[in-house]
Amino acid sequence: MSYLFEPFSVRAVTVPNRVWVSPMCQYSATDGLPGDWHLVHLGQFAVGGAGLVMTEATAVSAVGRISPQDTGIWTGEQADAWRRITRFMHEQGAVTGIQLAHAGRKGSSRRPWEGTGSVPPEEGGWTPVGPTAEAFGEYVAPHALSTEEVAEIPGQFAAAARRAVGAGFDVLELHFAHGYLVHQFLSPLSNAREDRYGGDFEGRARLALEITDAVRAEVGDAVPLFARLSATDWVDGGWTVEDSVLLAKLLRERGVDLIDASTGGNVPKASIPVGPGYQVPFADRIRAEAGLPAAAVGMITEPEHAEKVVASGAADAVFLGRALLRDPHWPLRAAHALGAGVRWPDQYARAKSWH
Repeated sequence: MSYLFEPFSVRAVTVPNRVWVSPMCQYSATDGLPGDWHLVHLGQFAVGGAGLVMTEATAVSAVGRISPQDTGIWTGEQADAWRRITRFMHEQGAVTGIQLAHAGRKGSSRRPWEGTGSVPPEEGGWTPVGPTAEAFGEYVAPHALSTEEVAEIPGQFAAAARRAVGAGFDVLELHFAHGYLVHQFLSPLSNAREDRYGGDFEGRARLALEITDAVRAEVGDAVPLFARLSATDWVDGGWTVEDSVLLAKLLRERGVDLIDASTGGNVPKASIPVGPGYQVPFADRIRAEAGLPAAAVGMITEPEHAEKVVASGAADAVFLGRALLRDPHWPLRAAHALGAGVRWPDQYARAKSWH
């Protein structure tokens, strides 16, 4: 029996296996609209047997994009464009997920293959926003959000969540990680505010909890809700795994069903001990101490490793990124290697025997 290819049920949704597609930014949208690239990019993973296919970080507002080419879901037109993509993935038997995001001070950035730094207004950029006016590294300084402006953000996430469900997404993930807006509020390294959204843990966690409450109230009880956390900043004096456990407990009380445990992203030059499965212990600890399912990410590339992560109880599922870019049919290959049954598209059935 393969634990990796056992179904995972959460609320009204059953994911057929525990090989899930991690959100991977493509920087290929126009005015927030996903296009043919996104259909093929995400659709290939559904064809390849992934149980849950998660979109890239999808902005809840125009200023919430990482780059001018990010996807969004702040308009009905964008939701309509997502609908054909979710329809195709459903036809392949995959569960669809969308990561709802706000880039904060890391917004208006150049696409990775175009260099680093901020995009100026004359090239389609904007002034990003953040908990303070402190910039991320060499990026342009953000506008420091007022208390009233911060209080508007949960409503933006809720409206985006409503559009996402209408566009055919089965699972919603709140992006609270990687140095983007909510992580900027969570970490004392980036949040020096003196109003109710700053100060102690309670104040710094307030925005995350208000967003969660607003989204859960908007979509009701049937829709699974995940949250991606950076479990540590990897810097002394920053956000810690102990903070993540405490936040996960509070998120569980508010209707979050699973923590997608990643790390880092909030400080430009953190020292991170990268290696195969280096983030798995964080998922394991959050799962054990917060009493909440967790998924592991980070350099999980081989079927036997992924199987061990799930079979050992360290995580309930694995999110794969670059391994799937190299081999979109990784789940089909993994099922063969582990002796597990998995659905093959009828069009590909002639290749199933591996002879």
